[in-house]
Amino acid sequence: MFKDKKIVFSGVQPSGTLTIGNYLGAIRNFTAFPEDHHCYYCVVDEHAITVRQDPAELRRRTYETLALYIACGLDPEKNTLFVQSHVTEHAELCWILDCYTMFGELSRMTQFKDKSAKNADNINAGLFTYPVLMAADILLYQTDLVPVGNDQKQHIELARNIAERFNGIYPGTFTVPEGFIPQSGARIMSLADPTKKMSKSDENENAVVRILDPRDVIIRKFKRAVTDSGSEVRRGEGKEGVGNLMNVYSALTGKTDEEIEKEFAGRGYGDFKAAIGEVCADVLAPVQSEFTRLVADKKYLESVMKKGADEARYNACRTLSKVRRKVGFIEPVRD
Repeated sequence: MFKDKKIVFSGVQPSGTLTIGNYLGAIRNFTAFPEDHHCYYCVVDEHAITVRQDPAELRRRTYETLALYIACGLDPEKNTLFVQSHVTEHAELCWILDCYTMFGELSRMTQFKDKSAKNADNINAGLFTYPVLMAADILLYQTDLVPVGNDQKQHIELARNIAERFNGIYPGTFTVPEGFIPQSGARIMSLADPTKKMSKSDENENAVVRILDPRDVIIRKFKRAVTDSGSEVRRGEGKEGVGNLMNVYSALTGKTDEEIEKEFAGRGYGDFKAAIGEVCADVLAPVQSEFTRLVADKKYLESVMKKGADEARYNACRTLSKVRRKVGFIEPVRD
């Protein structure tokens, strides 16, 4: 099962257009793995329906998310790119792992509390148990590394706990995964409230820069970004907004804090924000161009989906067959 290389798994929900936080903090970093890892990158459409979705919109965004993966540099020939619901082993393993996950563990998940507050009229069982599906996503491929943001560390710990509990009963079943948090751009915050992570579901459009935003919109959003009453480009107490913008600029240019402070010494926030907007638009331009080309070729995207699902299913079946035998299920008789 590709164990000549370590295995990487990550997934993105097709619930809204991806942001520069998704790009700088996650997807762009994925391109560094394929040379010495086998990588599974999934469009997690099953996770998306814990919140009500318009079916036509969900289908459209699923194609678009896959196209963005490729446009951001994930080569389908070097990575396994697929749609979660196309590999039914995810859902089957989730049910088995549900039976090895404690109610108390799930009740302590902070994202359940957050999402419940935002969806008070739809606190469904899937919203409560989706961390187990996330664990199934990861464990199904005997994953070694899971690239995540800081806000997902709790989910990785749960996946590790489930794997260790299952292995304690049925030794040698799962690889116990490790979270991988990249240093550069690991956490891009809201432009309107730098104490909160930039989220593609944020209702305030000025808080979020999306990968597909037009150039003028990107520049305008950065110009409107929250800073403070000062003018000096440097980190410090009460300067969370400036610190966030420095994170973005550093992730886009590779410059250190010292280099950024020197570049904008005496120039003020206006120049700094304008520069970030220009650089961000320049970096995203080729991604947007490639996305436009890809999303118009539905047959190609479907061929990538099929190839990826076939590759993923082959290895998912091997893990699930092992799990089924260990818990006592009889394998189905096939012609």
